[in-house]
Amino acid sequence: MINTLSCPAPAKLNLFLHVVGRRADGYHLLQTLFRFIALNDTLHFTLRNDGEVRRINALEGVPAEQDLCVRAARKLQQETGSKLGVDILLEKRIPMGGGLGGGSSDAATTLLALNKLWNLGLSRVRLMQLGLSLGADVPVFIFGENAFAEGVGEQLQAFSLPDAWYVVLFPPVHVPTAQIFSHPELTRDSISITIRALPIGQNLSTVAWLGNDLQSTVCKLYPKVAHYLEILGNFAPAMMTGSGACVFAEFASEAEARKVLLALPEEIQGVVAQGLQQHPLRDFAV
Repeated sequence: MINTLSCPAPAKLNLFLHVVGRRADGYHLLQTLFRFIALNDTLHFTLRNDGEVRRINALEGVPAEQDLCVRAARKLQQETGSKLGVDILLEKRIPMGGGLGGGSSDAATTLLALNKLWNLGLSRVRLMQLGLSLGADVPVFIFGENAFAEGVGEQLQAFSLPDAWYVVLFPPVHVPTAQIFSHPELTRDSISITIRALPIGQNLSTVAWLGNDLQSTVCKLYPKVAHYLEILGNFAPAMMTGSGACVFAEFASEAEARKVLLALPEEIQGVVAQGLQQHPLRDFAV
């Protein structure tokens, strides 16, 4: 029996994000294109036989009881009746509140890892259903492929993307997702598109009718985000990911991306990350 597992939890970018409506329950209907990138948290899982679920390291601003990893593990216990437990050590590299999906990715990796560690045998589809109850972005990380997403983000179709490198910048602000989606000035009536309408093999940041519907609202509320977009936009078309605050630009090569990152003012925080063709746990046995 496996007693320990160490697994990556990659970040995602939204290569475009449209809000196309709102459901009666208040949830917004979206269309977006998710891309995984080689910026990841790492989670270490150690089996416990007493049913306890513990995060064993501190994480500033996130009490263990609110941590999506802990909630995912307990959700899996409730679903399966498993009497096993786990110690979780989380190495955090993905900025929180940045629109990069770090918490959702951590939750997805927890579900995938504990399905194996606890020998539960749940299907990927069932894990995706459990993930959706934790957050709208969780299913795509379990799905495991870059994807065109609809609904609240859970209706997924795999989408092949060309190789690319990204400069991802981290504005020093935390943008609450709920604040942006509840803002009265948010665009909520973008015209729906089909997956066939998306350009193949093209940098979507350069396609004028795509873009991120949340970006203008975030920029009004958080001028730092607008500032980072302007700085990066001097080198290439730049866009915000998710509900912010992180912004990115796409490049054809690592050398181009690193050259741009080095040219930015010293106080600007960011990374160069390769676009992935699939989630690193896509072939993980479930």
